[in-house]
Amino acid sequence: MRRAARRLLLAVALGLGAPAAFVPSANAQGLCRTMDFEGTPFTVCAAKAGQDVRLFLRDGQGAILGSFGAVDDQLAAEGKKLAFAMNAGMYHPDRRPVGLYIEKGETLAPLQKREGPGNFGMVPNGVFCVTDSDFRVVETLAFAKAPPACRYATQSGPMLLIDGAVHPKFASDSDAVNLRNGVGVSPDGKTALFAISGDLVNFDTFARFYRDALGVRDALFLDGTISRLYAPGLGRDDFGFQMGPIVGLVVPRF
Repeated sequence: MRRAARRLLLAVALGLGAPAAFVPSANAQGLCRTMDFEGTPFTVCAAKAGQDVRLFLRDGQGAILGSFGAVDDQLAAEGKKLAFAMNAGMYHPDRRPVGLYIEKGETLAPLQKREGPGNFGMVPNGVFCVTDSDFRVVETLAFAKAPPACRYATQSGPMLLIDGAVHPKFASDSDAVNLRNGVGVSPDGKTALFAISGDLVNFDTFARFYRDALGVRDALFLDGTISRLYAPGLGRDDFGFQMGPIVGLVVPRF
């Protein structure tokens, strides 16, 4: 009871509601906040439908961008910048996406439907999709049956939440812990919530954070060890190895 009350008070203090999703104002340019869940800090960045959320992989010459700085430099030519960004899914050693990847409406890597090793293959996995009107997190086989018209999409796995249910293979007492980042979508599809843990957590804790603290019903794990966040409003620019796909909210530079 005390833990639940503490989460409720924290949510109210942050304007999150209980358990309403973390919703920025209509003109918010990349709202990021740090919050606590069961003693673990998480940073959450929110974007609203209609804002310029994009995926990035290669530059104009076909080279993998690989870093937040490279993405921001590319955007400078448009007079734009990143409000926030994070790594956006798993990739091969040459940093090509493991699963479906759509950029500007073009499918650059196909959907992977088979079960396999590792976190990506821990089915059900899923797809994060940006359409012209909303955001969606869709289980892979459901996506294959009725693919939305995604302007941008990235496939990863496992799903964290499927219609409010925690992935059936997660265990609350699992000692498989890591830094983790993911994306969830508000029930109305109008807000995308990008979260990264500030400490090592297991999948069950990460999934319940999305459900119980953010009011999300569908959420997708993006990655673990290489999880990184760029959030200049928080003075944060995580350093590490070169990345594959990157997702970010784009805003005017001036």
